[in-house]
Amino acid sequence: MKEFDYTIIGGGCAGLSLAYELEIHNKLKEKTLAIIEPRSEYKRDKTWSFWKVFPHNFDDCVIKNWEHFSINIPNKTNYLKCESYPYQSIDSGLFYKKINNRLKENKNISFLKDLKNVNLESTFIFNSVPHLQIDDECLWQHFCGVEIETADKSFDDSIINLMDFDCDQRESVHFFYTLPYSKNKALVETTWLSKMNNNSQKDYDNQIKNYIENHLKINTYKIIYREEGAIPLFYPANDYTQNKINIGTAGGMTRLSTGYTFLNIQEHSKYLRENIEKITKTRIFRINKKYHFLDKLFLKVIKKHSELMPNIFFKMFYGSPKTVIKFLSNKSNILDDLLIILKMPKWIFIKALFK
Repeated sequence: MKEFDYTIIGGGCAGLSLAYELEIHNKLKEKTLAIIEPRSEYKRDKTWSFWKVFPHNFDDCVIKNWEHFSINIPNKTNYLKCESYPYQSIDSGLFYKKINNRLKENKNISFLKDLKNVNLESTFIFNSVPHLQIDDECLWQHFCGVEIETADKSFDDSIINLMDFDCDQRESVHFFYTLPYSKNKALVETTWLSKMNNNSQKDYDNQIKNYIENHLKINTYKIIYREEGAIPLFYPANDYTQNKINIGTAGGMTRLSTGYTFLNIQEHSKYLRENIEKITKTRIFRINKKYHFLDKLFLKVIKKHSELMPNIFFKMFYGSPKTVIKFLSNKSNILDDLLIILKMPKWIFIKALFK
């Protein structure tokens, strides 16, 4: 059995972000680290997008920044601008390459396929593999996106369509998402907030094709990349032990109302690096409890009143975009929270509060 000071289970976004944070701050000069990851090669498989509300280590992996965005419901479009917090999109392929190139320079770091040769009694574990207790009532954010290339200048690459609800809702919450990387290249994604057992929503390719041709009015294009996935909008089971800390989605770093995780992972990684010398005595890092409460209330309304959600999202973004961006990025103050709450349909949320 091999001995390691630290073991990271899962070499995805959370695991690699933590390893990179430790490495660039010289926390692995005299410590050994095992990264457990079954994949044989790293390649682009995801796109992580978020508002940049604080600095992070991966500006050189950003495909593009946007200051302008829109929210669309049938017959209404809200155009917004936020210079303070640009929206960013990260290419996972560039992210993986940057981190792995750096980690390979340190002989104290080992990549292993599984745990069978690791002495788990003498290592501190950072686990990024969530233990999900799934039932039929659980909500998920499931999605499929394609990056398309057109021969003509088909896009205004200065503005993203963050949420377009002018589409078939099928008794759930459904929107399209368009990130124009250039005037002839964009990521177009169909996104659902619903229970995962509803297979009638998974005709993703047809949804995207119809949207591109009928809404974006593009008939000639080439698909150069495709991604598909699902984000649990519920917290995983807590299985903390003395020699283990959960990270990423397993550690509760996903905002339930949005699915945003990337920046929360970076903040968590920084916290763990700052406390690595006393890691066994460090308190658990969590997203503020007020967001747990508000998100769970929000998801109750989604389950009960999915037909109202396009208008609720539209109203949420109406007014100052900075307020809602801070709220969705865990950086809001009491006044910001109050301004968001006042935009919500009061009676519906009050009833959800007592159910």
